[in-house]
Amino acid sequence: MIARRALLPAALLASGTARAAAGPARIVSVGGAITEAAFALGAGGQVAAVDTTSRFPPPVQGLPQIGYMRALAPEGLIALRPDLLLLSDEAGPVQALAVLRAAGLPIATIRDGAGPGAAEAKIRAVAAALGLAGEPVASAVAADWQALDAPIAALPRRLRALFVLSATRGAPLASGRDTHADAMLRAAGAENVLGDFAGYRPLSAEAAATLAPEVIVMMDHTIGEAGGIDALLAIPALAVTPAAATRRVVAVEGSYALGFGPRAAQARRDLTRLLHPGIALPELPARPWA
Repeated sequence: MIARRALLPAALLASGTARAAAGPARIVSVGGAITEAAFALGAGGQVAAVDTTSRFPPPVQGLPQIGYMRALAPEGLIALRPDLLLLSDEAGPVQALAVLRAAGLPIATIRDGAGPGAAEAKIRAVAAALGLAGEPVASAVAADWQALDAPIAALPRRLRALFVLSATRGAPLASGRDTHADAMLRAAGAENVLGDFAGYRPLSAEAAATLAPEVIVMMDHTIGEAGGIDALLAIPALAVTPAAATRRVVAVEGSYALGFGPRAAQARRDLTRLLHPGIALPELPARPWA
């Protein structure tokens, strides 16, 4: 029975590939989670180009890149002549999108949300745009996420965490509520110490000392850009925190941990284990898209 369950997602993926042949033959995908959803649904063979936030699965590494999702160049996109432009709703700038629409490009805009239910919503939206059956993949992703709910809810307390987006110039830029970082911190059993405001803002030393985060979470490449752990924790706004005193800095890969795509449950599990060493979490089923 276990072997049969393990083979089921692969069979679903293969059937999705067969159906994808009747849909758009040339897709340009903008947004890491959007691209992952297209591949998870079996349409990877029709993806002709991606943006720089699309780093997974491995086949995307060999595809042409059209630049950063928030700095799209419409001329290059039009020259690719896609049958469909799968577009995260966080893409831009607005002027570029207006040019693309005026040029008559077929566009499907996908809400790039965060938090419980976000991953399966993206999968269903991408499936609808591609004319595929998205429910098998979406339901599997939802089940994996829900399998983690009870053990994370049973944690004796929520760890006080701070997500730092960048720390290379001036005060560190930290994440408040209504961000992907805030949603994943909460999902992983942490309390975002900056949850009383929305978006991102610079963090002063005075505010950091008052907020007293026990752990700092950052994308791995931004730690390198800051000069490494020692240089990072020497920044005045971070040096005054309990996290600096214990050197608790957790590095995550941005598109994986914050994407809320088909791998959202796996990312949630990995971050929870980093934040709460020793926590007992269920193993998740092997998924072809993860």
